[in-house]
Amino acid sequence: MEQSESQSTSLVQRAKDFVKDVRVESTKVSWPTRNELRDSTAVVIVTVLLVSAFLFVIDRILQSTVGLLFR
Repeated sequence: MEQSESQSTSLVQRAKDFVKDVRVESTKVSWPTRNELRDSTAVVIVTVLLVSAFLFVIDRILQSTVGLLFR
């Protein structure tokens, strides 16, 4: 029974230490400014559009090629 109690005490202490560490680390977080966030979002959207256009073109080329092979 003593071992079970020491394990639960150890678990409680570990949980407290974890929460304390999370609080310390969260003060070190560097949040982006509104402009940085806007610029990053624009980069992501443009990149997604370019990659999707590229994949669309490649898909059409492959579709046409396979269509010609099986004629």
